[in-house]
Amino acid sequence: MSDLSTVIEVAGALSAAGGLGYAKARSPRVFWSLVGAPVARVRFSVTYRATMDVCGLTVQPSRLRAFMVRNVARQEVQPVPPQVRRVRYSTTGMKATLRLPAGLEPADVAAASERLRHAWGVHSVHVVEVKPGFVDLRMTGYDVLRRVKMPRCLPRNIIAGPLVVPVALREDGTAFVRDYQKVPHALTVGANQSGKSMYQRNLISGLAKLPVGLVGIDCKRGVEQHGYAPRLSALAITPDEADGLLEALVGEMEERFDLLSSHGVSDLWALPAKVRPVPLVVLVDEVAELFLVAVKKDEERRDRMVMRMIRLAQMARAVGIFLEVCGQRFGSDLGKGATALRAQLTGRVVHRVNDKQTAEMALGDIAPEAVFAATTIPPDRPGVAVAGDSSGGWSRIRTPAMTPAQAVAVCHEYAHLTPHLAALAPFRPALSATPAPGSPLLKPSPATG
Repeated sequence: MSDLSTVIEVAGALSAAGGLGYAKARSPRVFWSLVGAPVARVRFSVTYRATMDVCGLTVQPSRLRAFMVRNVARQEVQPVPPQVRRVRYSTTGMKATLRLPAGLEPADVAAASERLRHAWGVHSVHVVEVKPGFVDLRMTGYDVLRRVKMPRCLPRNIIAGPLVVPVALREDGTAFVRDYQKVPHALTVGANQSGKSMYQRNLISGLAKLPVGLVGIDCKRGVEQHGYAPRLSALAITPDEADGLLEALVGEMEERFDLLSSHGVSDLWALPAKVRPVPLVVLVDEVAELFLVAVKKDEERRDRMVMRMIRLAQMARAVGIFLEVCGQRFGSDLGKGATALRAQLTGRVVHRVNDKQTAEMALGDIAPEAVFAATTIPPDRPGVAVAGDSSGGWSRIRTPAMTPAQAVAVCHEYAHLTPHLAALAPFRPALSATPAPGSPLLKPSPATG
């Protein structure tokens, strides 16, 4: 009987070890919650003071504190590390809020993040300033970008706003969102098979669910955006059509400025809801097609389109018109106006690119240290990108997998939200009779007996 009990205990231990090994490989969230988080918490608590001291994140105590420790507590005076205010857990990692002592700044902690990562055995450590004197150490227990799973619930302070779209997952486990009120215009670049189209599908699928108008410019004969036609208020598929559509958008912008002036306000959101025009997001699929010309007679058209895009980028934010510019490559060699347009595109998302100059053109003016991160994205991880903005901050992100059929299905589902604008009516895409993905080709009829 004792031999049977031993066999059962050994089998149970082996099964548990095998289950944990399987969870670590196939379900890292479960493994982190069961094993990784408790181990990391113990290691963090036991080694915190020593780790901070070794990493140079301690300061000498004040004279009063040194006097009290030496004469009242009768203890040796030791350097003071940041004070741990709160530790919180999630399915992706752990977050500790620290109160910095006088003499330390967030940059000091950020400079030591790689050493802290190895000391506590976590996948990554990110430092975020909460308010003066307080920072958050966001530690991830595993590579969250290996298999992207978006958070089910987003903090209210992130999703607060009428034009907020969760698009990707950051490497610290938080959601990367496009907030058009904070970052009105953006530039997305990436080579073939880099995941740029995946990023666009997630963005369009999120925008399709909001009360906004979507305008597409796809000079590759609409191969990328034609499937989104039920949700598009306008679509241009040739350079000539793009020229006319951009002219109509500039006219719409000027009419909206007249509306703001008549109400004595300077922003679309200050208008009464009854007269407020619907926001518009202009999606340019391949910006190089608007710059490059084959013959000299097309240069005049190119100059008009570029000038209109620059005008939209400079002024249209106030009237609720936003630009999403995409391309495989973006550089000053595209032609006159490329640098001026780039300067107005606040948000930057760089996927894997074929040349360093494209990464420098997109990120070099806002976050030079992010250029190296963008040029080291491996080709076997499509969807990984480096996102930055004019504040100088940047982070690695990855979009969840989404097929073209899924994005088209979302556009069909929310086609009733498509606004009809008189200025854009000539460019409204014709809807084919092709059924939406997933719908039956033949209408079922009841059987008769």
